[in-house]
Amino acid sequence: MSRREAGAARALCCIALGLAAASGCDPGPAQAPRVESARNDGEAKERARMVETQIVARGVRDPRVLAAMRKVPRHLFVDPSQRPHAYDDRPLPIANNQTISQPYIVALMTELLELPVGSRVLEIGTGSGYQSAVLAELASDVYSIEILPELARSAGEKLRELGYANVTVREGDGYRGWAEHAPFDGIIVTAAPERIPEPLVAQLVPGGRMVIPVGGFFQELKVFTKQKDGRVTERDIIPVRFVPMTGEIEKQKTPGD
Repeated sequence: MSRREAGAARALCCIALGLAAASGCDPGPAQAPRVESARNDGEAKERARMVETQIVARGVRDPRVLAAMRKVPRHLFVDPSQRPHAYDDRPLPIANNQTISQPYIVALMTELLELPVGSRVLEIGTGSGYQSAVLAELASDVYSIEILPELARSAGEKLRELGYANVTVREGDGYRGWAEHAPFDGIIVTAAPERIPEPLVAQLVPGGRMVIPVGGFFQELKVFTKQKDGRVTERDIIPVRFVPMTGEIEKQKTPGD
């Protein structure tokens, strides 16, 4: 090889290494990933598999929702004992006899909100905080209410730890919503009342949607849309199973219920 050819080869090698570094590729043993990075990469692959096999395969198509589901680390929102199952196609137990919803249900409910860019969302039932994090990837502001103090505290801490500064968690009864921050482009309820909390409907913007499971033993996931003239339309989606909504909603039952 001539001196000129050797110089050209070295230049091409440098260019290749520079492109590899810029694209996040591993240029060789000198820059091998740490164990933590390799573990996270494996979990990213698990999330990608989850999205393709559990969510896209069932018909969820919103690219922003799919991107959020690929990004949010569900394994960090479950008990360490449940982490091997974090990306399984099922709900998982969390503290206080509550559950973190099945990934497909989280994606479906988020897609049904049809959130515009820059939206404001109210969540009733923070739980683990996983749904809050998914919403935070799409909305400008997420306000979440959790009736159980331990869950409100732990979810708030986890969301702050992961950098979700646009999520505000409050301990309390979600029946009357969060009037100080209303109106909302979307409201999502992750516990099932037997009838619709009217204060929540009142806090929707015209054109806004509320996604909520409704019922007792038999529950149906529903979407309520507030029309521009104030009328509210209702659409049934699929049968579901959520924990019952507790608190003031229980006092709204009519005699004989």
